[in-house]
Amino acid sequence: MTESHDNEDQNTLTLKHRFRGFLPVIVDVETGGFDAQRDALLEIAAVPVKMDASGLLIPGSTYQYHIEPFEGANIEQSALDFTGINLEDPDRASEPESYAMTELFKHVRKAVKDNDCTRAVIVGHNAHFDLGFVNAAAERSDLKRSPFHPFSCFDTATLSGLAFGQTVLAKACQTAGIDFCNRSAHSAAYDAEKTAELFCLIVNRWKELGGWPL
Repeated sequence: MTESHDNEDQNTLTLKHRFRGFLPVIVDVETGGFDAQRDALLEIAAVPVKMDASGLLIPGSTYQYHIEPFEGANIEQSALDFTGINLEDPDRASEPESYAMTELFKHVRKAVKDNDCTRAVIVGHNAHFDLGFVNAAAERSDLKRSPFHPFSCFDTATLSGLAFGQTVLAKACQTAGIDFCNRSAHSAAYDAEKTAELFCLIVNRWKELGGWPL
């Protein structure tokens, strides 16, 4: 074990050691468009990762919220057609954006604390898109300190391009041997869970091939 890992025994390494104190949390958003400042955030889901006794990453619990568009939000019909979200569905059970973000941040902060980490870092497929909407929603909700790093993230589109030669989530999952149902895609919870499986598989495969820890 090298000094960079504080001379910790490999069997005692935890998530706080693996990612320098950061807890990876997979996040997926469904939105009313591409502009985080102007377009509505309609769904959000988060999946903190865990580490098992052998040092392999596994997805944790999923936290998901359907969100009421903020006042004055733009919603493109093409975005609704793409995601299949029906804002008039009486069973949608949406929450105000400020409530959803506050509750989500509570769960993320607890996961950070439980793993003795210092902060969360967003993992996403094209992660800066998700990070932009999270930051914008937190600002609208007057949440002073996000549990997430404000600009750093892990992007599974890049990682899966390296590992499997695929950058589309469905194709990357299929190449990796992860079941993927296109009919269920574009739900924040489903996409977050599949992205979590993909991220964990890539990190674990790197470990099995002789990567970190050295």
